[in-house]
Amino acid sequence: MRRLFPVLVVVMLLFSCSEYQKVLKNEDVNAKYELAEKLYNEGDFKKANRLFAQIAPQYVGKPQGERIMFFLSNSYYQIKDYNFAGYQFERFLKSYPKSEKASEAAFLGAKSYYMLSPRYSLDQTDTNKALEKLQNFINTYPDSEYMEEANAMALELTTKKERKSYEIAKQYTRLGKSYILEYSVSAIAALDNFVADNPGSVFREDALYQKVEATTNLALNSTVNKKKDRLLEARAAYNNLLKFYPETKYAKEAKNLIDKVDSEMESFAAQETLSK
Repeated sequence: MRRLFPVLVVVMLLFSCSEYQKVLKNEDVNAKYELAEKLYNEGDFKKANRLFAQIAPQYVGKPQGERIMFFLSNSYYQIKDYNFAGYQFERFLKSYPKSEKASEAAFLGAKSYYMLSPRYSLDQTDTNKALEKLQNFINTYPDSEYMEEANAMALELTTKKERKSYEIAKQYTRLGKSYILEYSVSAIAALDNFVADNPGSVFREDALYQKVEATTNLALNSTVNKKKDRLLEARAAYNNLLKFYPETKYAKEAKNLIDKVDSEMESFAAQETLSK
């Protein structure tokens, strides 16, 4: 029996494959539906998906249509075809907005776009779409069993978008050190916008410190007629960092920068006195 068992398994698999190919090619819609649901329940979502995709148009408006459309949408999700999954779940919700599966479909549709969201440094179009879908889900189904996961995904995506904005501003600060002062000006504007637009961001402290760097660099390398105002702006940026983060993780770096600013202010004041 031990020797026969592997043979029996192979025979059963061959029979199963031949049955699937036979049903896939014939015109019997009922046979396709029965086998598709059987395969779906067994977890063979790839084969089930092909059958459901074939028969779904023929069940539009029929009692089984809702069930088949959900299975089709979820089978796309299960095989990780998230583009089609998101699209199909959207169609399902438009066709059956009062379905018992509406909450699950809305969540899985949003999660499909979440799965498509790329790393922070790339284009965030899919991230924006995922956030929109997640927010719609959160607003529409506040008592859903998926609420905790939906909130966690929304927070992750929001943080990803914030990081992209922050890293762009940080890059301007870095480029400003190459003595192209326009980059420092751009960095200050970008950092101010970031802090204003994202007051609760996990990168807020980082952004406030980056402004100290950018304003210091701009001040120390400015022409005489602009230096005083820019030195004062750097001092204000430093004070602002300490106001919100008195125990800032950037204490040492920020102190080194402000010491340079204070030293330059003393020199500038001395020159003003001599010129009078």
